[in-house]
Amino acid sequence: MESAKIYFTKEVSKEAIGRIYKALKHPLKGNVGIKISTGEPGGNNYLHPELIEDIVSELNGTIVECCTAYGGQREDPKLHWKAIENHGFTRFKVDLMDEDGEIDLPVKNGFHLDRDIVGKNIDNYDSFLILSHFKGHAMAGLGGALKNVAIGIASTHGKAYIHSAGKTTSSKECWEVTTLQDDFLESMADACYAVINHVKKENLLYINVLYRLSVDCDCDSHPAEPKMKDIGIMGSTDPVALDKACYDMIMNSTDEGKHDLVERMTSRHGIRTIEAAHELNLGSLDYVIESID
Repeated sequence: MESAKIYFTKEVSKEAIGRIYKALKHPLKGNVGIKISTGEPGGNNYLHPELIEDIVSELNGTIVECCTAYGGQREDPKLHWKAIENHGFTRFKVDLMDEDGEIDLPVKNGFHLDRDIVGKNIDNYDSFLILSHFKGHAMAGLGGALKNVAIGIASTHGKAYIHSAGKTTSSKECWEVTTLQDDFLESMADACYAVINHVKKENLLYINVLYRLSVDCDCDSHPAEPKMKDIGIMGSTDPVALDKACYDMIMNSTDEGKHDLVERMTSRHGIRTIEAAHELNLGSLDYVIESID
């Protein structure tokens, strides 16, 4: 694959998100879904409404989410809506895509999954902006664009199926079965394959915000405080290259506070999801970064 173009700014602001979007010169068309994490109650590291309001307005977009599978407040749709409201997102149009049902998306020649299970309302959208907070994750090692597509767009049953590498769709059983770490990470790549092939590559755009660089995900109700300074915002049409560029920027940083995040990413072999997605031809591991500062 050719090297992917990554656009970067050191500024973290709603205006900077807009500049990254314009730099990509890849306008999203039709009914646009904006996939973010609305955050587990108790946490505060998610992308706040004030940070994303300009891009949501510009795209006339709908915030899209699906329910979780780990027993937090957002597994129950009613409590999930309460969290969405409490975190200020009801100022926008919001769609809990799996609230009224789910559909299967096929995975062809994947690592472990034969299908991905997603909220049925995915088909209500012509294009998607995958707007992600890049950070660590207790299980996946890291969370960026690929995780936001894989876990983020999967329904509760789909999340259980990914976490168990295809062994169960039960959100209770998936935490009881034994799943090898790389099998889980590769299953996330399988889920990305299903979503990207269903929506079509040309209808997806990816922006990662590298701020509040905690070792913990926005799904954690009590995330660790970041020790590393904010880095900026990156955007691309290639989710593999984008996550790889974010990973590399953290690994190569001279910030003395990076130790915990580097340990979290490497101890969970977080790079494997990126490598597996590349092996499924979802993007390139090679990239060039163009600063728009």
